[in-house]
Amino acid sequence: MRKINEIFYSLQGEGHHTGYPSVFIRFAGCNLKCPFCDTRHEDGMFMDDDAIVRAVNLYTAEWIVITGGEPSLAIDADFIHLLKRATGKKIAIETNGTRPLPPGIDWITVSPKKGICSKDGDCSDNTLAEVLVTRADEIKVIDVGQDLEDYFSLPCRDEKTLMYLQPCYVEDKEQCEANRLRTVRRVLADPRWTLSVQLHRFLGIP
Repeated sequence: MRKINEIFYSLQGEGHHTGYPSVFIRFAGCNLKCPFCDTRHEDGMFMDDDAIVRAVNLYTAEWIVITGGEPSLAIDADFIHLLKRATGKKIAIETNGTRPLPPGIDWITVSPKKGICSKDGDCSDNTLAEVLVTRADEIKVIDVGQDLEDYFSLPCRDEKTLMYLQPCYVEDKEQCEANRLRTVRRVLADPRWTLSVQLHRFLGIP
């Protein structure tokens, strides 16, 4: 049994596959506490693997996106193998990179985190959480004004890894706009980055 926050069909809104129709499996729970997290992932219901496969097969999209929370807490090699065999779809994952991943995943997005909160609620630490994933097809960084150079020396990065910088979404419209402008300026100043925007927010879709 795996704790599922939601399974839904939408367009990928971020990174390299922006605009791709995808089935999203959002797992509940995370091993980090980021002050800028915009996903309510804690709640969920337990589903067995067959029920997950049936839910995914309701949709004809080519891609499954495994996300969270932190999905690496809930998946294993058997699950990935079953999902591919029973759906015929490609599998992408969005992970903070702090835990190893099972084999068989077609596209790995690592979103490494700085400035995570301690258990006592202190969010002042700007240390990059250790990345244990050994390969990333893309690295997607949420821009909260942090130093960005560390991300280019991550062990999961090689010459083929795509680098995306994404504005930090907040509820306050004025601050959100300021965040977007800051990220645009940073991408223009350092073309090693490509801008990622949360397309689904502009379109008003999940």
